[in-house]
Formats: sequence, C-alpha cells, structure tokens
Amino acid sequence: MNVRYQAGQIAGVNPIAAMPFTAQGEVDEQSFAALLGHLAGVGVQGITLFGIASEFPKLDDRERERLAQMFVGELAGSPLYRAISVTDHSTEVAVKRARYYAGLGADALMLLPPFFLQPSPQAIQAHIFAVLEAVDIPVMVQYAPGETGLPITPEQLAAVAARYPHAVFKIECNPPVDYTRAFLAQAPQASVLNGYAGLYMLQMLAAGGKGVMPGCSFSEIYVRIYRHWQAGELEQAQALHQALLPYIQRWMSHCEYIIQAEKTILRRRGIIASDYCRHPGWQLTPEDEALIDQFIDHFHL
Repeated sequence: MNVRYQAGQIAGVNPIAAMPFTAQGEVDEQSFAALLGHLAGVGVQGITLFGIASEFPKLDDRERERLAQMFVGELAGSPLYRAISVTDHSTEVAVKRARYYAGLGADALMLLPPFFLQPSPQAIQAHIFAVLEAVDIPVMVQYAPGETGLPITPEQLAAVAARYPHAVFKIECNPPVDYTRAFLAQAPQASVLNGYAGLYMLQMLAAGGKGVMPGCSFSEIYVRIYRHWQAGELEQAQALHQALLPYIQRWMSHCEYIIQAEKTILRRRGIIASDYCRHPGWQLTPEDEALIDQFIDHFHL
C-alpha cells in the first residue's frame, strides 16, 4: 500500500492514462501494463485513470472494474499517487463508485460533475458534496466546461474548498488563468491543477497552481518543464513550453483529435501495440502523421 496522500501532495505532473485497444477494438491489457510501467519511470508525480483522455465513455462496466484493479495493482509500491476518476451522472452511483475505488487502494479520486440533462447548480453542488463526504482521500473536482457545457463559478468552487479540505481542483476552462486567480483569491488554501494538455501550464503555475494534468504520450516534456520551473530556471521552462505549444494547440482544437494523436505517438514510440481509438473517433490525415513524426524527432522521443 502506498503512503496516504493529503490534498496538498496532489501536485506536479499527473498525466491521464490513455486506454490501449487492440486493432479489433478490445482492451489491450498487456499494452496498458506496459504504458503504466513506462509512466512510472519518467519522473511524473502521479497518474490518473478514466479521464477524458482515457476514453472513459467508451468502456463498459466490466472493463472499468478490471482496469481499475489493474491500475492500482500495477502501480502498487511505486512513489506515484494513483488517482481514479468518478464520472457517473447519478449521485448515488458516484458515491458507491468513489467508495469502491477508495477501498481498492486509490490514493486520490477525480470527480467529473454531472452534466447530462443540465442539472441545476444546487443538484451539481449536492453531487460534489456527496462524493466528498463519502471518502477521506483527496478528490480532484474537475471543471471542464468546454467538454461538459457546464459552468461553475469561482464562488461555487470556493464554497467546496472551504467546506472540504481534502478537495483539489482541476481547472481546464479555456483560458483558465483569470478563473484560477479569482478562485484562489477566495480560496487561497486550495490546491489547483490544470488540464487542457498543459497549454497554460506556466501561466497556471505562476497564478498559484500546483501542477498539470496532460495526456500521457510525451510526459517527459512536461516533467522537464516542471523541473525547470521548480529550479527557478524560468527561461528554460518557457523555451521548452514554447516549442511544445504549436503541436498541442493544433491537437487540442478537438478532444478526439488529441486523443488520437497521443495514441499514435504512444504506438510510434513502441509503448503500446496499436493506436486504435473506439468509435466515434478522429481520423488523422497524412499531414497529421507527418507532424507526429516531426514531433517525435523534435523532442527526441
């Protein structure tokens, strides 16, 4: 069993695990284990399963249960924190799943608030509170309005932070910096991580963020940027981030686009066997394939 984490320790580079499938679209457990082993060795601080980049809506219940067990088991004894996302739209089911993952040995949870059929702000708040009250491990409350269509005000998030010291906040509105500043002005004790492929990684760290939650196919680059930041080497951090930006800005123009691009990078690097994404997905063009080759060469991956 890993050490018990506090909310303030959920920091650094915390990639979302991709979900490897065979060329026939079945879960590839061998590639999944290889991916986790790769990530455990590149210097990240944590890994999260069942984020949007894990293609979580395209998994069935039995697959999710098996993958959660594998995830916790494969990373047992590693120095990384292991977070699993709770994505259910039913409060009752989300509470059960949160307790199950905590009992399985997850070090933290991520919580995607419900958005199907546009629940009221009061219902969303009750959902978040119920999950936070169900467990005592850190819970990363996810704010992804571009993907969910759900606005949550900084004041609403601050109310969560004030009430639950084990809450952490993953903020990935676009852009996130002003929102984060407004939130931290009201909840200065809160821990914030940024998703959105790390497009705003350095601005978010400067605004008081604690880390980044990108995809997982080139985590080494984010680790290098983060280490430069930690060492006060801001020019080096900025230069590396600027070199990364043209690629991730293009791929983040659509969520399915970057999921497919990252899968293809993982396959080209020999980390997973197939870059199959379950349908509906995104079809890469020959130009996209050439850009991925250029990217791998550019960053010596």
